[in-house]
Amino acid sequence: MNRSKAELALLANVVVWGATFVLVKSALREISPVLFLALRFSLATVALVALFGWKWRTPNAPRITGKMLAAGGMIGVFLFAGFLLQTVGLQSTTPPKSAFLTGLATVMVPLLAALVYKIKPRASEVAGVLAATLGMGLMTLEGPIGSISRGDLLTFGGAVAFSAHVVATGHFAEQIGYEVLSVTQIGAAALSALSLAWWVETPRIQWQPLVVWAILITGLLCTALAFTIQAWAQHYTTSTRTALIYALEPVVAWITSYCIAGEGLSGRAAAGAGLILSGVLLVEMKPFQARQHL
Repeated sequence: MNRSKAELALLANVVVWGATFVLVKSALREISPVLFLALRFSLATVALVALFGWKWRTPNAPRITGKMLAAGGMIGVFLFAGFLLQTVGLQSTTPPKSAFLTGLATVMVPLLAALVYKIKPRASEVAGVLAATLGMGLMTLEGPIGSISRGDLLTFGGAVAFSAHVVATGHFAEQIGYEVLSVTQIGAAALSALSLAWWVETPRIQWQPLVVWAILITGLLCTALAFTIQAWAQHYTTSTRTALIYALEPVVAWITSYCIAGEGLSGRAAAGAGLILSGVLLVEMKPFQARQHL
């Protein structure tokens, strides 16, 4: 029962994240990307401290150790790196392409977990990686090799960081309470963004209603709520099953982008997206052998 509830909650995350690609893309015309992330994560941190802070002031409050803070900080750095690369990349690629390239994190999760735990990759995982890699090529290589956009490459780097975040969260979720894990990782991401905002870019912002809504929605729903849900849910389900559910995010993003902005994918890019999803399913469903997930 807990596993079913956890996976339904993760599915709700997918819907919220997938539906906000277009919103963030539009907001980035009025605000610089690192400043946007700094405001997003700072708002989320304040919300989480307000929500959970009282628990740490009670007489029977759980003890917070240096190891917990270090683990949450590391996870937060992975999270910030993923969002930084994805957000900067989104400035020069389309929301559907960004979503499908970010979806490659799903393929990388079991492979990264196999590397961390020193387990030989399965045949289905290798086949899935090959299919997803071919799909990524079809999506990004619209012309010669030089036509791969900077945004595509940055988004792919973000996918690597997101896969590390899922594996690290799965590793520490059983050792650290989800409240501590949520606050420390989001707080570390906020500090990372604030420390970079003033020297990696010239901060700019136009306080338009779109920007305000983007900060509120991504800060409260897509960050504070969503990553608290993930920290709780990964107590009851595995990293690979989490990644499989998150594989649906680009589908939601594609549908939302088409309905709101009329922005879809070319036939070639759509074929690439299909191959990425096929690779994800090969990696996660493991049809070639009936061994347990990590």
